[in-house]
Amino acid sequence: MTNHHEHQFELGTDGPKVIVVGMDGSDSSYRAAAYAAGLARRQRALLAAVYVQPVMTASAALGVPVAGTTDAIAEDLLREIRDATERVKGVFDVRWEFHTFRGDPYSGLVKAADELKADAVVVGASEQAGHRIVGSVAIRLVKAGRWPVTVVP
Repeated sequence: MTNHHEHQFELGTDGPKVIVVGMDGSDSSYRAAAYAAGLARRQRALLAAVYVQPVMTASAALGVPVAGTTDAIAEDLLREIRDATERVKGVFDVRWEFHTFRGDPYSGLVKAADELKADAVVVGASEQAGHRIVGSVAIRLVKAGRWPVTVVP
């Protein structure tokens, strides 16, 4: 008699539980958010939308109102996420949270992913030409190798 063990796959329980998506108001970050929202819905995961507010720079010291500008961006992002969520309610339900962190985009997303115990990170591809040569936040996150990272074009 052979001892036959049946292994059953538990549908919907093996995927990510927390998906962090970096948002900065760029078109690619909105595409990343849409992709991450679909993934979160299918996996029944929490979508954590993260905006990283830049730290004070020399321009802020010279009187440029950086903090007020970044606060306004964060408020706009939150409002747009809420509006989009309301438009699709009942058809496309996803649990989500909005977080702001301070720092440079890479360090802020790393901190967010660590603190929120992310299982996956989704970011938009950089829209700045120089990043293709020097390296983008997305490339740095992939190289860190701490979470699966999806880069949405």
